[in-house]
Amino acid sequence: MKRNNFTPKFLILSIFFVNFQVIVFSEIMLLTGCKNLNNSFIKNEYILDFEKSLMTRSYVYDSKTYKKLKQTDLSIKKENVLERFLYVDKDLIFTDKVGYPQFYTQLLFKKNNPMINIKTVINGEEAISKISTCSKVEVFEKES
Repeated sequence: MKRNNFTPKFLILSIFFVNFQVIVFSEIMLLTGCKNLNNSFIKNEYILDFEKSLMTRSYVYDSKTYKKLKQTDLSIKKENVLERFLYVDKDLIFTDKVGYPQFYTQLLFKKNNPMINIKTVINGEEAISKISTCSKVEVFEKES
């Protein structure tokens, strides 16, 4: 009697092909040289990692700005790294909400756009303002 070798071969081939199709493409958007409208920085950059849904902001205040901010807030650090969760809604990228339900703020990005906006909501009234413009925007595709 002839044995059916189709099933084991099919199983091995399907596992082989599935492993090659599990390649995940993710993007990282890097915004560097960001100039703030209110404060000046030695370094101010944003890294948006869409795979991890995470925004990382690294900044270093210049001496003048640091002294000005330190007068009103003793917890200010000259250099700091902030992390916020991200979510994407159509072509807009939002950070998580900071504040209370009646009053909160979020950073607002657009893909490949050097402008960074802040969305402020007070008692259901929404306003969007420009806070920073970056000199360089790079989008990297990461393959894993």
